[in-house]
Amino acid sequence: MKTRDLTRDLPAAAAVLRGGGLVAVPTETVYGLAGNGLDEEAVKKIYAVKGRPAVKPLSLMVPGAEAMERYCLDVPPAAKLLAGRFWPGPLTIVLRARPEIPEIVLAGGDTVGLRCPDHPLTLALLEKAGVPFAAPSANPSGEPSPKTASEVLRYFDGAIDAVIDGGPCGVGVESTLISLAETPYRILRRGALDEDAIAAALAEGLTLIGLTGGSGTGKTTALLELEKFGALTIDCDAVYHELLENDRQLLGELEEAFPGTVAGGRLERKALGARVFGDEKALARLNAITHRHISAEVERRLKDWAMRGGRLAAVDAVELISSGLAARCDLTVGVLAAEETRLRRIMARDAIGRDYALRRIRAQRSDAYYIANCDVVLYNDADQAKFTEEFKKTIKERLPWMT
Repeated sequence: MKTRDLTRDLPAAAAVLRGGGLVAVPTETVYGLAGNGLDEEAVKKIYAVKGRPAVKPLSLMVPGAEAMERYCLDVPPAAKLLAGRFWPGPLTIVLRARPEIPEIVLAGGDTVGLRCPDHPLTLALLEKAGVPFAAPSANPSGEPSPKTASEVLRYFDGAIDAVIDGGPCGVGVESTLISLAETPYRILRRGALDEDAIAAALAEGLTLIGLTGGSGTGKTTALLELEKFGALTIDCDAVYHELLENDRQLLGELEEAFPGTVAGGRLERKALGARVFGDEKALARLNAITHRHISAEVERRLKDWAMRGGRLAAVDAVELISSGLAARCDLTVGVLAAEETRLRRIMARDAIGRDYALRRIRAQRSDAYYIANCDVVLYNDADQAKFTEEFKKTIKERLPWMT
């Protein structure tokens, strides 16, 4: 058999594939050895030509995200989100396979990987052929993956039907493989796409609710209510306290900015408070340092939650708006309360005197600030049950899918 160059005759290459033949195709990563992924005999040829162990499953090349429902069961929103962000591109998404996918493709499993290659010739060929391609890298098992058509021919000239010469591949390493068939999601193979970029994309797809308001307004009541909806809840004040225990870099920056406020590896909070309360420049410098560290930790937790299959998260932060976290939120809720109510709560919670609690409150934003910058403002003065019901009503109206 002579291997033909069908680069300029994609209809002929599509006919070869529909007829059960094998065609080497270019992608942005490496060349693939493509056969009709719904044709068991064609897939057998791929295994035979490559010398690929039968226990290793194959992924399918598809022209776009619309193929997910056609070939897979129980497609989660995360799959469509990642496809929208990274397809065409070097990401293979593993999902539960529909029964019509040949067993030989699955190698005894019940999942299949889908990949949309970022190469115009292969995408055009997928459209013309009208079938998904089972297409592992076009090399004998154990040999380097080919990045040019000539490398493919050195391996398989005469052993496959045709090759499409799309020039050298730009990336040169295989796609990243992620399983979304179960939670937590798992990276099965590290490849061309960075794992952190995947986690960041999933985190951006979370529904994120922001709670804000001054100290003692009772934001924790709303945060606990969101836990009942299955949300990851992040209290930025608690995050700050944890960072003060564990983040040496943060403590170093605070000591550099406010000498004498860190002693024995611990922050002297009252000493720091005395330096910044009533001093707008000092407070702004403190916020710039803490916001950066807290925001980084919040992002880390959101990525981790998204990789665990989470869909909803909530963050409670006094400086939600000025820190930039509000821009990430689908809904921002300002929680307000009368000054006397806040004083009573803070003094009881933190075991501090009235004067110090009052200075803390008056160093924070005014109610007008939250009214102007939040999507919704709720008052939490005394009746916790009433506040809870009002909060639940707000969530139901603004984010009906949650209820």
